[in-house]
Amino acid sequence: MAYMLEDIVRPSLSTLSLCAGLCLILVLLKVLQLCWKKKELIKAFESFPGPPRHWLYGHNHEIPQGEELSKLLVWSEKYSHAFTRWFMGFIPTLIISDPDYAKIVFGRGDPKSDLAYKFIVPWIGKGLLVLHGPKWFRHRRLLTPAFHYEILKPYVSLISDSAKVMLDKWEKLITQNKSVELFEHVSLMALDSIMKCAFSCHSNCQINTEKEDEEETHGFSRHSSLCQGEDSKICT
Repeated sequence: MAYMLEDIVRPSLSTLSLCAGLCLILVLLKVLQLCWKKKELIKAFESFPGPPRHWLYGHNHEIPQGEELSKLLVWSEKYSHAFTRWFMGFIPTLIISDPDYAKIVFGRGDPKSDLAYKFIVPWIGKGLLVLHGPKWFRHRRLLTPAFHYEILKPYVSLISDSAKVMLDKWEKLITQNKSVELFEHVSLMALDSIMKCAFSCHSNCQINTEKEDEEETHGFSRHSSLCQGEDSKICT
């Protein structure tokens, strides 16, 4: 009986040893793959000066929580044109602050990163922003005539007027010394621009919205005062 147990246990131990050895080899291969990939990335981005990075954390440890934008602005002033921002030491991103650099980089036809774009696919779908390769070229060729410079030139002044209305509203709001939610303002500016350019309709939605809000607020307060008066009459 003891011999039979030994015969059963020995293969099990050898199998475990074999599995452990294979797992160790796979881990080592993965580490070597990451090191080789990081070496290629460092070589590709070595032309762009930037802040010193940690081999494992990248620049994550240098950016306090909630202050990434201010830190990037400081770095963009120190390292003009463009610099590299590393996430966890293995994922680099190129931060561009010069329009000439952006024109060259965005003009390339390189495949787009799945890591950066996969988060917005459920939101905007697989459109021109996400596509690449022949399908992107086919969609771009269909859309290019509609967005030719000569066609868009008459709309510049209209869009500029809409943007000026939005900026004038911001000038008034910043005097109140409180935070401003920009999403609604930018959405109204975009709506105003589309109404003017696509439908030749000057809706003045940015201004009318403010008036409607004031009227609604005034109507609500008046309604509340009337209700309070009626309640007091009922109570008496």
